[in-house]
Amino acid sequence: MKIPIAVKIGLTAAICAGAVLLVTNAYFAGRAMPFVFFTLVLASVILVLIRVGRSWLDMLYMVVAAALLGVISVLHFHYQPNWQSCVAFVGLGSLVVLGLRATWSEGEEQKRLALAFAPSFLFAAFMVFAGAVLEQTQVWHPKVLDLYLFSFDASLHVQFSFILGQAYTMWPFFKAAGVLLYIGLPIPIAMVYAGQLVRDRAKAYPAMIAFLVTGPIGLLFYNLFPALGPVHIFLQRFPWQPLTTSQATRLLCEPLAVKGVQNAIPSLHLAWVLLAWWYSRGLSVWERGIALAFVVFTAFATLGTGEHYFIDLIVAYPFSVMIQSLCAISLPLMAKERVTGFLYGLLVTLAWLVALKHALRFFWISPIIPWLCCALTVGSAIFLHRRVEAATEEASEQPSEPATEMAVALS
Repeated sequence: MKIPIAVKIGLTAAICAGAVLLVTNAYFAGRAMPFVFFTLVLASVILVLIRVGRSWLDMLYMVVAAALLGVISVLHFHYQPNWQSCVAFVGLGSLVVLGLRATWSEGEEQKRLALAFAPSFLFAAFMVFAGAVLEQTQVWHPKVLDLYLFSFDASLHVQFSFILGQAYTMWPFFKAAGVLLYIGLPIPIAMVYAGQLVRDRAKAYPAMIAFLVTGPIGLLFYNLFPALGPVHIFLQRFPWQPLTTSQATRLLCEPLAVKGVQNAIPSLHLAWVLLAWWYSRGLSVWERGIALAFVVFTAFATLGTGEHYFIDLIVAYPFSVMIQSLCAISLPLMAKERVTGFLYGLLVTLAWLVALKHALRFFWISPIIPWLCCALTVGSAIFLHRRVEAATEEASEQPSEPATEMAVALS
């Protein structure tokens, strides 16, 4: 469908005006840009532009757009730019170039660039929105349930958060690698989506939807079980002074009035990188290797930084299967694999939240019980994930109904 020239001019004006309004916005300059994670969200757009645009001219446009936006912001607020603001301007410039190229291109190129621009814009917008929502959850839930999560971890007789925290303290390079990949979450998301968009658009669609809905759905679960992470509860006692197993056995689990960002369970960081790994199927070896490295080091970092409990990572597995099944748009809505995967993910995630709140003593009967529950959860999640993936692959390989009819007619 050809876009009228008047509409293109209007879209161009809207994209340019929106970028200028953003860099002259006090919240963006004072709160968003100094936040390293948001800076990397914008930086991930650079990867999308490089992968999808694949033109030196696009890179030149990006640099020019970034320079103009940076000058406007600095002149408006009169501040000394640092590396974070520079990266943010380049990322924002990439977004502007993607939007303008999508507006003025034609045919398949326009579709590809539009599919690169829209999710990049929505993901960045969500990250700004999510910060405000997470701040509001502290008002909705003034008390957190961290002691319940800690008690479960202690029932394993191995407190992974404290062990990884100690390892991070002793080995700074290990910590640096983990933290870098932890805050670099937008990179594998952008890499996998852009890679599939170029390689096989049919596989890019479910990945795009999954990456976008994981955050909003995760926020709902955060409100069902508000928790912060051990570093926010144990403070200076983390990671060198954990409670002993004997002390944890007698721990009175009750809600605590502690302020902080309530984003513990399920771990959305792990869910996002798991999905990136799953959706990287079919990409190059180095792309798959990067995605897998993010899974491994993100798991280490969620624990080592004290931002998550071990059980947060376990619950991320069925949660991820639920997201994958929900977004398996190549399958019929009521396809067995899709329905089974979605219901499994939803019910197992909810079952864990209920058990952690109301059945903690069951896990303390023997350490075999919590270990077995964790193993069954991860194992069944991987099994269901592979079933959904196999059904999706089979559906994508089958010709559509009109194509089949045409083949029959030609024969």
